[in-house]
Order: sequence, then structure tokens, then C-alpha cells
Amino acid sequence: MSTTTTDAIMEAIEELRQTFSDGTVTFDSDGAGGAWVTINAVDLGPVYEQETSWIAFQITFPYPEADVYPLFVRPDLRRKDGAAHRDGFQSVTWGPHGVPGTQLSRRSNRLDPAIDTAATKVLKVLKWLNEQ
Repeated sequence: MSTTTTDAIMEAIEELRQTFSDGTVTFDSDGAGGAWVTINAVDLGPVYEQETSWIAFQITFPYPEADVYPLFVRPDLRRKDGAAHRDGFQSVTWGPHGVPGTQLSRRSNRLDPAIDTAATKVLKVLKWLNEQ
């Protein structure tokens, strides 16, 4: 088992840092060639009581052939209208440290490693989150 984060994943982390340059992108090796990544802070849009959140996810060893899934945001995520979250939301603990969060289940069914990067996945999930 590899314990070093792969070059492809390090490139993905650099792309995330460029894409989310207003935030802070940090990562921890997962001990299997991948990484747990956190972006502080991303805009949640007008639907939620909270304006911003961290967003976190694991980029696994087979990246870019593997999907970045699932993603997690703050555990206290609440809609301004008081309605319950729709499908795709679940309260969980995630990651190597058991951090509380809200899981956003948005799998890429037609993954194309040439265009579906970790950064584009995060952007798509944030767009979806703003449409809920």
C-alpha cells in the first residue's frame, strides 16, 4: 500500500487552490496514496442560513479515474425557509478524525477523467447545493 499522495492528486490539490483562491485549501494524506481535502470557506448562496461553510472530501488513490465522492459541509446547515433538506443530504461523521458534517451525495455517473477534475466536481456540487 502506498503512503505517499500521488502526483495526480497533488496536481488536483493545486488546481483546487487556484480555483478557490479566496479560500484556504488544506489536505492530509489518507495513507493509501490519496488525500482528505478541506476548502475553507465556500459560499453557500442565498438558500441557507449560513453564508459560508468548509467543504471536504477524499480524493482516492485511483484519481483521476475515480470519482470525488461524497462531499461534506458544515453539520449545522439549515435552509432559510425552515424546510427539511431534500434527497442527497445526510448527517454523518466523516474522515479520519470523525468530524461531524452534512454529507452531499452527488455521484458523477458519467465520469470523464479528462474533464471531471476534483475542482470541477466541487463547483458542480456547490451549484447543485444552491439549487436545492
